[in-house]
Amino acid sequence: MKVSKELKKPISMLKGVGEEKEKDLQQLGIETVSDLLQHFPYRYDNHEVEPIEQLRHDDHVTIAGTIQTEPAIRFYGKKKSRMTVRILADNILITAVFFNRAFLKNRLKRGEMITVSGKWNKHKLTITVQDFKQGEPDPTQELQPVYSASGSVSVKQLRRYMKTALSEYSDLVQEILPLSFLSAYKLPNRKQALSAIHFPRNKQQLKHARRRFIYEEFLLFQLKMQAFKRQERYSAGGHYHVFSDAELIEFINELPFVLTGAQRKAVKEITNDLQEPLRMNRLLQGDVGSGKTAVAAIAMYAVYLAGSQSALMVPTEILAEQHYQGLQELFQHTGIEIVLLTGSTKGKARKEITAAVEQGTAHIVIGTHALIQEDVAFRRLGLVITDEQHRFGVEQRRALRDKGYEVDVLFMTATPIPRTLAITTFGDMDVSVIDELPSGRKPIETYWVKHQMLERVLRFIGKQINSGRQAYVICPLIEESDKLDVQNAIDVHAQLAQYFAENNVGILHGRLTAQEKEQVMEQFASNDVQILVSTTVVEVGVNVPNATVMLIYDADRFGLSQLHQLRGRVGRGSYQSYCILLADPKGETGKERMQIMQETENGFALSEKDLELRGPGDFFGKKQSGLPDFKIADPVHDYRALETARQDAASLIQSKEFWSASSYQHLREIVQQSGVISGEKLD
Repeated sequence: MKVSKELKKPISMLKGVGEEKEKDLQQLGIETVSDLLQHFPYRYDNHEVEPIEQLRHDDHVTIAGTIQTEPAIRFYGKKKSRMTVRILADNILITAVFFNRAFLKNRLKRGEMITVSGKWNKHKLTITVQDFKQGEPDPTQELQPVYSASGSVSVKQLRRYMKTALSEYSDLVQEILPLSFLSAYKLPNRKQALSAIHFPRNKQQLKHARRRFIYEEFLLFQLKMQAFKRQERYSAGGHYHVFSDAELIEFINELPFVLTGAQRKAVKEITNDLQEPLRMNRLLQGDVGSGKTAVAAIAMYAVYLAGSQSALMVPTEILAEQHYQGLQELFQHTGIEIVLLTGSTKGKARKEITAAVEQGTAHIVIGTHALIQEDVAFRRLGLVITDEQHRFGVEQRRALRDKGYEVDVLFMTATPIPRTLAITTFGDMDVSVIDELPSGRKPIETYWVKHQMLERVLRFIGKQINSGRQAYVICPLIEESDKLDVQNAIDVHAQLAQYFAENNVGILHGRLTAQEKEQVMEQFASNDVQILVSTTVVEVGVNVPNATVMLIYDADRFGLSQLHQLRGRVGRGSYQSYCILLADPKGETGKERMQIMQETENGFALSEKDLELRGPGDFFGKKQSGLPDFKIADPVHDYRALETARQDAASLIQSKEFWSASSYQHLREIVQQSGVISGEKLD
C-alpha cells in the first residue's frame, strides 16, 4: 500500500503507547501507525435493536424488553456465578444470562425496561449478556468496533488508539485507486473508508467502507498475479509452434469418439497458446471421466506436427502404463513414437529409451518422476504436461520444464476447483475447464445408508462380484484409533476377507512401499483381486473399468470433493456403477453432505458447495491451500468482487496506459515494489 513517511512512524510515537504496549501491539503485527489503521475490526457490537424473529443464531445482537422475573443466581467454583433473568421482548419470553455479575441482582427490577447486548442462541431463545443498559436503547449509539487484542492491550484501548491515529494522521492517507474506479463502483475515498470501517455511523456507511476495502484487497492481489503471469510469459519468450490446422482437424475427426463442446473449447484455448510466441502456463481442470487425456493428446499431436517433443509426467507407474496404452491406441496410425519411462525401466531398455529421447526419435515420453533424472535429455522438448499436478512439488514440476528451452506447460487435475479458488490460487495461470461429460456415460447411482444396513450392502457387493465385476471399499484410517470411532482398513480387510472367503480381498494404504502399492493395484487392475480395501490413496490415478461398486465407510468424515473423487474410481466402463455412502452423521453438516452427494453428480457444483460447508483451508488443506491471507476480503463470500477485480487487473496490466498515466501511479508503484516483476514495465 502507498504509505506516507509520517504513517511509517513507529507505533510508540502514538500518544498512550508505552514500551509494554508497543511489544503487545507488535504481537498483533502493528509496528507503525499505518499498520494500526489497517488493523480492521473483525466484528461490531451492534446496539441497534432488531425484531427477535430476524435475529440470526450466534450473532452479536441487542434486545430491549421488560424484566419479567426476579434474577436467579447459581454459584459454582471460586467467585463464579451464573445469573438469569427472563425478559419479554416483541411478546416473546427470552432468557438473559449474566456470568460472574451477581452484584447486579438488586439493580434488576421486575417490570423495568432493560437493553442487553450479547451472543444470541436462536434455538434456546437465550442471550449471553456482554453489555446492558437500564432503560430504553439509545438510538444515537454507534456501532462499536471489536478488534483482535493481545496481552495488555484491550479492545477499549485499541479503540482509543484508533481514534487518536485517525484524528492525527487521516489527512495523510493517500488514495491509491483511480477516481474513475471510485466513480464507476460508487466507492468512498480511502480516507472516508478508513474512518467508516473503524467507527461507522450506521450499517449503510459500514457496508460501503467494507466494499471499498474488499475490492481494493482483491485488486492489489490480482494486479500482482496478472503482472507475474505476464512477466513469466514475456520474459522467457516461448516456442512458436507452427503446424497445419487442417492436419490437426483431420486427426481430431479420426478419433474414435466425438469431442464435447467443453473439450473443443479447451483444445482451441491450448492450441492458440501453442501458436503464440509466448510460453503457455495453463491449468486444465475437468471432472473425473470428462476427457482431459483426449485434449492433452490433441495438444501433443499439434506439438509433434510442429517438430517438437512432448512429455507427460504422472504420479504412479500404473497410471503411466495406462496412459501409455491409451495413447498408443489413439496414435497408432500417425507414425508417432511413444516411449514409457518409469522407475522400473532398467538396464538396456532404459538406455535405449533415453537415447531415443535424446536423439528425438521418441516424440512423446510418458513417465513418473523418472523423467526428471539427470540422464534424461530431450532433443527438442516443446510441451510438458503434468497429470494430477498437485501430487508433485514445485521443484519437480520445474525440473521437468527445465529439460527444454522456453517449454509450454499444461497442468491437469481431476479435482474440480471452485472458480473462486481457481482465480486466487491459480491466478498466475490461464485456466481451461471441461465441465461436461461425454455422451452415453451411465450416471453412477449413489446411495446413503446407515451402518445397520451393512449386511445388505455386502450381499449386493457379492452379487456384483459373482457377475464378474469388482469393488472398492474405502476406510478413513489405516488402523484402529483410540481417538476416533471410525472404521479402519486393517480391521475391515480382515472382516471382508472372512466374509468373501471365496474371493481375493486386497488391502492398500499409505504405509506400503511404492512397489507394494503398485503390485496391489496391478492385481486389482487384472482382476486377480476382486475387492480392494483401501484408504484414500486410490483417490487419484487408478483406472479399472471393471470396478462397479465404491463402498465408503464413515463417509461423513470426508469432504464433498474427496467423496466425489472416490466415486469417480467407478463408472469407467460400460457397466452400471454404484457408490454407497455408509454413514451415521451426528451433525446437520454431515447429513447435508450425504444428501448432496445423492442428488449431485456435477463435480464443480459439489466443489462450490464443499467450499461453503468447509471453507478454503479445509478444501485444499491448511498447509497447501495456496490462498493469501486477506485482512477483510473473503474469496468465497465476496466472489463477485473477486471476479470484477480479476477482470480489472487483467485489463490494466495489458494496457500501455497503466504503465505511463499518472492516474495509475500509486497502483503501479505497489506492483513494482511487490517484487513480482523485474524492470520498469511490461509493455
